[in-house]
Amino acid sequence: MTATDVAGPVRLVLTVEEAAQRLGIGRTLMYALITSGEVESVRIGRLRRVPADALERFVTGLRRWPPDRESV
Repeated sequence: MTATDVAGPVRLVLTVEEAAQRLGIGRTLMYALITSGEVESVRIGRLRRVPADALERFVTGLRRWPPDRESV
């Protein structure tokens, strides 16, 4: 038995609400981060989804704040 058998399959994309819950923020702030481009999102048909790895990239970017002068 593997970890995915117990926890279920790993999802590649999350709803906006699920992404907000993972970050511990509200849905409104999550939509604001998506609108500003700080968090990547994709359209699947009429649905808006957040790739799970986009949350990791967002948090990694926060940990490097403020950005290096050379990268700006």
